[in-house]
Amino acid sequence: MTLLGFRPSLWPTLFTVPALIILLALGTWQVQRLFWKLDLIHTVEQGMQAPAVPLPAGPVNPEEWNYRRVIVKGSFDYNHEFHLLAHSERGNFGYHVIVPLKRSDAPGWVLVSRGWVPPERKTPDQRPEGQVTGEVTISGIARAPWPQGPFVPDNDLERNLWYFGDAAGMLKQAGITDAPLLFVDADASVTVPGGWPRPGHTRVTFTNNHLAYAFTWYSGAVILVVIYVLWHRRRGRQDSQAPKG
Repeated sequence: MTLLGFRPSLWPTLFTVPALIILLALGTWQVQRLFWKLDLIHTVEQGMQAPAVPLPAGPVNPEEWNYRRVIVKGSFDYNHEFHLLAHSERGNFGYHVIVPLKRSDAPGWVLVSRGWVPPERKTPDQRPEGQVTGEVTISGIARAPWPQGPFVPDNDLERNLWYFGDAAGMLKQAGITDAPLLFVDADASVTVPGGWPRPGHTRVTFTNNHLAYAFTWYSGAVILVVIYVLWHRRRGRQDSQAPKG
């Protein structure tokens, strides 16, 4: 059967059809990811711009509270301080200092990321002025924990060195069972005597290349179809011009 001036060949067709389906599926997936990312950015921007509210007591959905401004009150338990590997805004190596806060405004605890410190300020004795005692008020941004990436090492519990935001693991280390699985990143309005840890380290940046990826996959599908058609039409012309035996 001749179609569009050419006769489809078996093997090129068997290769082209699955490849075309894959390219179209990848392009569609990227479009779906694009709308998901845009919705995420909109949700985060709304949460960041909204006034701070008290963090509810008891279990909360980390995803629903992710990137929302909150206020918590209580006192720090410096016997359980966690060091999360991180870089400053300028790219300097250091740590985020995470400390459990025994809440006075509600029952239970919450993990507070007090801020960033350089290596020479890692241990509490290197920043004694910042070990604030008594009740404190922390305004900050709620953050959901994040999983271990494919190239991220395991958290080193013996050295108290953490490579990813394992809230459940930190709470287990501290022996705390009545705390939500999220962090509260202290914002820049929190004053720390001595200046360390330095609060206000939350970064809200999202890479959004999904439109470019979708264009790449769809373009590949169009190019594949064009090559398939042109190859068959050329072959069809060659066959029609061949001498009849």
